[in-house]
Amino acid sequence: MPYEAARVDGLLSERRLTVRPDGVRLWNLKHGDVEVGVLREGGQVVATELRVPLGEQPDLMREVVSEASALARAAQVRLMDPQLGRAVSGTDDTMVVEQYLRTARYASEVSGGLSGGLSGGSYESLSTERPGFQPGVRFFAIVIGVFIALYLIVDSMLSSLGSG
Repeated sequence: MPYEAARVDGLLSERRLTVRPDGVRLWNLKHGDVEVGVLREGGQVVATELRVPLGEQPDLMREVVSEASALARAAQVRLMDPQLGRAVSGTDDTMVVEQYLRTARYASEVSGGLSGGLSGGSYESLSTERPGFQPGVRFFAIVIGVFIALYLIVDSMLSSLGSG
């Protein structure tokens, strides 16, 4: 099923959302702001992305997981954490926060030698998307299907040759 970004956008518009002069949408939460964007694949919008600035902000990340989980439930989509590589819910906040903090520390260590430390462009992201196969899983399912079809064709041809 195609992802219905309008449904998520409609629910987001009911929340504290502002737009910066550069067009970036910000979801204003109690513990900070989260950038709202879209993820495209093949020109199609496949998810709404929530970008949380990297840093020592566990309270902001907990709030994002809780609020985004409620939003995803209302929109009938799933909330994905690309760092964990799976769907998450409001009850997964501890796991998401731990991974977020590990990522923030690593990014800080890596960029520590660079001037300015962590840049303003470093983010952790969550996304809401339609339940279904991920592109990688879809690819492997297609490959397996092709091999099964080839096997059946070759098997049919061999049995025809054997009975002829």
